[in-house]
Amino acid sequence: MTDGFFAKVYQTVKMIPRGKVATYGQIARLIGHPRAARQVGWALHVNPEPIIVPCHRVVNRNGALSGAFAFGGMDMQRNLLESEGVCFDQTGCVDLSVYLWEK
Repeated sequence: MTDGFFAKVYQTVKMIPRGKVATYGQIARLIGHPRAARQVGWALHVNPEPIIVPCHRVVNRNGALSGAFAFGGMDMQRNLLESEGVCFDQTGCVDLSVYLWEK
């Protein structure tokens, strides 16, 4: 994947509104690379602007948080999402039927 791919990922993630989440696969589909969910994860792992590109709003296909959240760990990702009004179930996952961003 090229810098253009990463730029598309960052551009799309910037559009996720506060209080909503998207999945890695969803971002991959939106940028025209439906089989590139892992590459989306890598792009977010090396996100050069974590405040501007809200990568904490991206979760896996089950609503689980990233175990390798690059900017402070899983607890930080959860804290950021909770500060935006996102709730978690007893397993620590986001209910995608409630919080998934519908683009």
